[in-house]
Amino acid sequence: MRATRHTYSFPYGGGTRVAGGLKRLVHRWQSGGVEDYELRAVNGGHGRGQRLLRVWGVESSIEVSEHRIPLAGLPEVFRGLRVVHLTDIHHGLYLPLQAVMDAVELANRLEPDVVALTGDYITYSRSYIEPVAQVLGLLRARCGVFASLGNHDFRVGADQVTRALRRCGVDVLRNQRAAIRRGHHVLHVAGIEDTGYGADLPRALRGVPVGAPVVLLSHNPGIVRKAARAGVGLILSGHTHGGQFKLPVVGSIYGRPIERTRFKSGLDFYGHTQIYVSRGIGTIVLPVRFRCPAEIPLLRLYPDSPHNPRGGHSG
Repeated sequence: MRATRHTYSFPYGGGTRVAGGLKRLVHRWQSGGVEDYELRAVNGGHGRGQRLLRVWGVESSIEVSEHRIPLAGLPEVFRGLRVVHLTDIHHGLYLPLQAVMDAVELANRLEPDVVALTGDYITYSRSYIEPVAQVLGLLRARCGVFASLGNHDFRVGADQVTRALRRCGVDVLRNQRAAIRRGHHVLHVAGIEDTGYGADLPRALRGVPVGAPVVLLSHNPGIVRKAARAGVGLILSGHTHGGQFKLPVVGSIYGRPIERTRFKSGLDFYGHTQIYVSRGIGTIVLPVRFRCPAEIPLLRLYPDSPHNPRGGHSG
């Protein structure tokens, strides 16, 4: 299924001075990625909306990719439901708050019915949690803003991230589900913890009738096989950054083991289950993307007959 793509450029940094150099990066990773330093140490004490990084004259872009997603069992009243997907924001030294605000503004301009957030909102320091939660609280969607957590959220403080997002109006689903209702018709939205941090798919899907349409928020796309066995129709994931750095011919030279698997970027299928893996907004390890721009997917859902065979991959 071919996607429609639009690119928006924003003047936030593609390069930055890495405070403390390589030694500090290695220490962060070995210690679980947590540092507690004052936010004013990186933003100069300015309020929300100030850029946290020096701009070196490099523009970064966000690509909006539009997709039509047939979903088996989806009631007709949900035809054309607009789902905007944001993931892997990684607010921190590499991604200023202004960039998060740009992404939120763009997401709101897409007039979503649902906003799906799939984790890794911050990187390295708890000091970033409240600011990014406040900005994400500005997201507007007719049927709600739903979130799952990512591995970096757990490393820094999952409970603190959860409380901050919930205070700002985001429905954080931790092995839980929510129901979007139109009259007597229901679309289920479920969210699970990150794999390795207590993901419990049966608990998240508890009470969902067999054959009912489900959109599952899972930071890590590695859940796809279990979700397919459970009859989930659509999974939204991130985590891979789409590879983040892609060389011609060679492809991505950066990634964790999950990124070397099939479910790395874009729309794919496992049996009758569809999965969309977004490239996300931010970066990790290196503050740069190459031939792999940041992405906000806009998914339009449509009713589809059960067990309609499809295949292929986009992205």
